[in-house]
Parts: sequence; structure tokens; C-alpha cells
Amino acid sequence: MKSFTIDPVNGACGAIFVALGGFFAFQSQQLDLGTTFRMGPGYFPLVLALVLVLLGLVVVVQATRIKGEPLGPIAWRGALFILPAPILFGVTVRGLGFVPSLFLTCLLASFASSRMTVPLALILSAVITAFSVAVFSYGLGLPFRNIGPWLSF
Repeated sequence: MKSFTIDPVNGACGAIFVALGGFFAFQSQQLDLGTTFRMGPGYFPLVLALVLVLLGLVVVVQATRIKGEPLGPIAWRGALFILPAPILFGVTVRGLGFVPSLFLTCLLASFASSRMTVPLALILSAVITAFSVAVFSYGLGLPFRNIGPWLSF
């Protein structure tokens, strides 16, 4: 008879998904849910939270069937550069505008890799910014300021 094993990496990820989904499902109960045809502000967050719980349970069940590698070290460098990037964008997009905020966000997030150099990070940020402006400003015609009031004279 085989022993019961859990892949620690997938088990931990699945448990985090279940815990976060449960937390957001609990928090969405404070909002008006409405009905399926007349959704309230809490309906969609509740559905997304339940989907996250379901996906977490699938990952946990899969972790019990496949023996994987042990839980490795946490990538602190990636966490310290990737997690603040969207916060930086959200804080600066209204004041700096879309183009400078996106450039700074990409520049910050690009240093999550230890192999990234400053010239390559600048080129990567410029290319991503140019592509995003082409898609969102010109392609989709979204109405936001490319240069914000902090940089306008």
C-alpha cells in the first residue's frame, strides 16, 4: 500500500488559494448580493472568490496524487519588486499620466530578475510602454491622459 504524500509546493499554493478565496467570499457577504439577473455589488466578487476556492481545492487534490520537490526558498527579490509595481502605477497614474507611470512600473518590475541590466530594463520599459500606448490609446481609444498634470507646465 502506498503512503499518503502531499507535494508541499502545490499543497501550500492550493491552501493559499482556498484561504484567500474564503476570506474574499466572507468579505463579499457584507455587500448586497442581489440575484442572478439583478446583480448587486457583492455578486461578482463572491463568484470570483468561490472560483478561487474551487481552483485551490483542485490544486490541493492534485498535490496529493503527485509527489513533487520540497518547498524551496522564497524569491524575496521578485516579491520586493513585483508586488509594489501595481501600487506604484495606481498611485502615480492620475498625477504623472499613463506613459510615465507605466514606464516607471515596468522599470521597477523588470529588476525582479537578477540578470536584468539597467540598459536592458530601460529598453524593455520603453517597448512595453510604446506597445501599451499603441494598443490602449490608439487601438482601443481609451480616454486617459498620456501625460498627467504633475508634468504639465
